Amino acid sequence: MTVTRSTSGLDVVLDAGRSIFHQKRDQIRQALAKRKVYRTTFSELASLTDRDLRDLGIPRSNIKRLALEAAYGL
Repeated sequence: MTVTRSTSGLDVVLDAGRSIFHQKRDQIRQALAKRKVYRTTFSELASLTDRDLRDLGIPRSNIKRLALEAAYGL
C-alpha cells in the first residue's frame, strides 16, 4: 500500500501561509522578550537612589541608554 501526498496548489499556498505565520509569531515573541528585558532593566535602575547610582558610576540620564543596550544591544 502506497501513501501519496497531494501537492495541489492549495496545499502549497497553505504550507507557505503556515510558514509565514510561524515566522511572524516567533518574531513577535522575540520582540516581546526584548521589551521585557528593557522594562525590567529600566525600572530596576530607575528605582535606585541617586547615591546608589553614583556608587555604580551611572548618571541618572543614562538609565534609558543602558536599558536599551541591555535589551537590544544598541
